[in-house]
Amino acid sequence: MFLEIPDLLSAAEVARLVEIARTRPFIDGRVTNPHSKVKANLQLEYGDPAYAESSRLMAQALQRSETFRNATFPKVMAPPMLTRYRHGHAYGLHSDAAFMPIGERPLRSDLSCTIFVSGSEAYEGGDLTVQLGAQRVRLRGAAGSAVVYPSDTLHEVTPVTAGERVVGLTFIESRIADATRRGLLHELNEVAALEGLSMDWDNFSRLQHVQMGLLRMWADPN
Repeated sequence: MFLEIPDLLSAAEVARLVEIARTRPFIDGRVTNPHSKVKANLQLEYGDPAYAESSRLMAQALQRSETFRNATFPKVMAPPMLTRYRHGHAYGLHSDAAFMPIGERPLRSDLSCTIFVSGSEAYEGGDLTVQLGAQRVRLRGAAGSAVVYPSDTLHEVTPVTAGERVVGLTFIESRIADATRRGLLHELNEVAALEGLSMDWDNFSRLQHVQMGLLRMWADPN
């Protein structure tokens, strides 16, 4: 599943994140993946008070997005982290770790999310590309937008050749672990949302019965 959310952040939220990125200290991004030979970027320092503020701001934006909630069925979400790519920075082809030490227990990374803080006009290069078989999907969003994609796909950030790329990153453990089931239920929910009120009420009730039955069968309530 690939999900694009055009207006996740408000203009004020984008401006605040840009200000944090401009004024607060960043450290070598390899601190979260010290053995990587392909990661070259910077990330906001954990101990800085602005880290908690920026993470909370991005998390709240995702949590209030009905589009995000309906597609991902979020159970646990890693605190979003601001990262910076300057000239020459890149993140070579990789897939995200299956489990991440977040909170009281490891988070299973079902979905990854990139939140675009810099507008695409602010930098050259720096494309998020996801490999699908022999093809690569190029993802490059406007400031305030976000994209969600499967964590187990091979993906990369191509080298930045000019300007600066600032994005937020987070990982989501879904209540529906199986990607096929998650996608089917999302499609069914979309049809119900778009067409349900124009249906005969008895048929709409039957559709809702199927939706809730599948959710009970497939979702982890804990």
